[in-house]
Amino acid sequence: MTDQREVAIVRWPGQTPSAEEGLAGLLAAYHLRTEAEKGEAVADADGLPDRYRAEISDPRTAFVDDVVLLALSGDTAVGCVVVTAPAGGRSEIKRLWTDPAFRGQGIASGLLGAALAHAAESGVSGVRLSVWKWRTGAIALYERLGFTTTEPWDERDQLVCMQRAV
Repeated sequence: MTDQREVAIVRWPGQTPSAEEGLAGLLAAYHLRTEAEKGEAVADADGLPDRYRAEISDPRTAFVDDVVLLALSGDTAVGCVVVTAPAGGRSEIKRLWTDPAFRGQGIASGLLGAALAHAAESGVSGVRLSVWKWRTGAIALYERLGFTTTEPWDERDQLVCMQRAV
């Protein structure tokens, strides 16, 4: 049974000591699932590319200039999203992930809403993101929140680039 307690969106790092460990677990799950979906499955985080292992092992350094938002159910991290530092008048949304046991409760929507609010407060005119084309549920969510497909800035095959004004 899924835990139906209220979920709070908080900026990380925060006052919850277990949140960093929870963030690392969410990032590991995100990267492991992504690699598997790309047909490059690995057994555990040790098999991930260096850049992804760096995020998992030391998120404070990996995201030092960015804002990380966590969804917490009690003291347990159940979702995350990264908003990059503004560059060229916009920010990028990355690493949106909700623990599968907590999906369907509006957590991803809440994280995106908080990410967009943060972007607006930071003075950017727009945000962008990229998503694998097979993640149709995520694409539908982004479209509901006003994102539209745009010319790619990342030429990886099967990657959809999207943007919206804030």
